Amino acid sequence: MGYVECEEPHICLYRDKTEIILLKANTDRVFTNRELYGYGYDAYLYTSEMEELEKQLRRNRVKIARPLSMTDYKNREFVIEDIDGRWIAFGRKED
Repeated sequence: MGYVECEEPHICLYRDKTEIILLKANTDRVFTNRELYGYGYDAYLYTSEMEELEKQLRRNRVKIARPLSMTDYKNREFVIEDIDGRWIAFGRKED
């Protein structure tokens, strides 16, 4: 994985077969989609392991912005808030 040796400040997050690469912003302040547009998540990740993931994040004291629930668009999801205030949703479509 040569990109891990790149000069851009970043972090790689791994869980099971998923890899998320986050790059450092070149600004002093991060603006969330809620601030810029009045709504929306900053990332949405689909998962089949929502219940266990939410429990693990709670145990690790991650801020839960919205607990696991059913949305009006028929997704089960929960939302965490990162250190910069961004909302990251984890969900899946329910039939």
